[in-house]
Amino acid sequence: MNHAVLYVRDAARHQKFYEDVLGFLTVIDGPGPFVFMRAPASENHHDIAFFTIGEQAEPSRAGQQTVGLYHIAWEVETLDELDTMRDRLQNAGAFVGASDHGSNKSLYGKDPDGLEFEVMWLVPPQEWDHEQHEAIVRPLDIEADKKRYAHVAGDAS
Repeated sequence: MNHAVLYVRDAARHQKFYEDVLGFLTVIDGPGPFVFMRAPASENHHDIAFFTIGEQAEPSRAGQQTVGLYHIAWEVETLDELDTMRDRLQNAGAFVGASDHGSNKSLYGKDPDGLEFEVMWLVPPQEWDHEQHEAIVRPLDIEADKKRYAHVAGDAS
């Protein structure tokens, strides 16, 4: 996948959130009601774009009453970064949960319009085991994972 484009109530509000909380960089800011952004460490021109449709827009009902996108995921390079991201999401009031999926360790948040996203660390493929073929949802323990994957994770822990 290369990038996602979302219709939002206010692209500028999303721009601020993605910059302040997720560390994204603005690539294009208009002219017009749109913003294009790049994720930290990305080499893409842009990873996400937001198009303003106005405050009158109703909340998404995807997954409740309509079909639609559940979430998009952003990958961080280390478990230390994932740990830091959990703090940033909590401080922003955007954190909604965390899961250990075996081959990836995931945090979940909601943006200013309540759209869900995931921030995840991918376990190096050489460490995947039989669980890679299972739908795993366990409680996330980042500190335990830092110890378990210290030999491959590149973290300071």
